[in-house]
Amino acid sequence: MDESAKPGWLERLGAWLSPEPDNREELVEILHAAYDKNLIDADALSMIEGVLQVSEMHVRDIMIPRAQMDVIDIADPPAAFIPFVIEAAHSRFPVIGENKDNVIGILLAKDLLRYYAGEEFDVRDMLRPAVFIPESKRLNILLKEFRMNRNHIAIVVDEYGGVSGLVTIEDVLEQIVGEIEDEFDFDETEDNIIQDRSGRFRVKAVTEISNFNEVLGTHFSDEDYDTVAGVVVSKFGHLPKRGEHIVFDGLKFQVLRADSRRVHTLLVEKLAQEA
Repeated sequence: MDESAKPGWLERLGAWLSPEPDNREELVEILHAAYDKNLIDADALSMIEGVLQVSEMHVRDIMIPRAQMDVIDIADPPAAFIPFVIEAAHSRFPVIGENKDNVIGILLAKDLLRYYAGEEFDVRDMLRPAVFIPESKRLNILLKEFRMNRNHIAIVVDEYGGVSGLVTIEDVLEQIVGEIEDEFDFDETEDNIIQDRSGRFRVKAVTEISNFNEVLGTHFSDEDYDTVAGVVVSKFGHLPKRGEHIVFDGLKFQVLRADSRRVHTLLVEKLAQEA
């Protein structure tokens, strides 16, 4: 049989969706049944579920909270905030006035190259307009606006006009496709634990406990959990969001990357032992 004549998974799924489902719950059940019968693979099922989920979620569900926003103070000279920019390693930073409710604009990290080139540099001249959106905006609408306006970041405001957080196009897309490679990526796929210059460790959450124990000299049991993520989530008692941290057994665990389904990357710091 001609390979090109074989129906793809989308055509086979269309045939499976007959008769059409009456509601979203029936559609999800049919999709899982299609997966069980190998009509679609796990990645396709996950992405379809992600698309359905995005249409129901609001910005408040995934935004980075105000307290965890990495911002630049307009009053600071470049020499003062550039080390922070390098450490945070984001591509865009909100620039504020007297407080986080006064977002003046967005500074692109790449524009700082002009400073290093010795050109005349004024932060205000480099700022891009900030986009403000309500917490209640649906993610599917936000994604469409991001694409139409070629914007990558938006400042989230509450019903009183105060800044409550920020959201990026990456945050929205990760609800559909899962983790996206970003500033916390590892140089080599086999390197699950990387020590930075400050002595802290960037750890993939899927790192096996035995590997973690070997590198950091810890003694976590692998009887209940196989990965570092399992231990950390159990200590939190809930699925933590980016920026949350917890301290136990002489270590501080900070979540660098997580989505609505799982933790992806952790920053681990050894704490000084008290005398």
